[in-house]
Amino acid sequence: MQATEIRELNDQELQARIAELREERFRLRLRAATQPLEQPHRLRDLRKDIARMMTVLTERQKGSTGSTGSEGSQGSKGTATPKAKRATKAAKTTRATARRGR
Repeated sequence: MQATEIRELNDQELQARIAELREERFRLRLRAATQPLEQPHRLRDLRKDIARMMTVLTERQKGSTGSTGSEGSQGSKGTATPKAKRATKAAKTTRATARRGR
């Protein structure tokens, strides 16, 4: 499904369509576990269609029109304070230590 087609749907239709595609993907994954699929690429197509629809929903919730200006295009890179960076490093160290069993 093309992004232009997705943008024409309202939020309720999008959510219903996402639920249908997730159900279809679930059934295909079960069938793939027991027998070879005739169209194995259908799993990938479903996953990408769901992602496209979720992206449109997220844009609508945030009030974005889909255009990316200079604001926000960088994401959160370079905005962390030194204290936040130390906290993140400490959390990573703690997780690594826990994995080693120490």
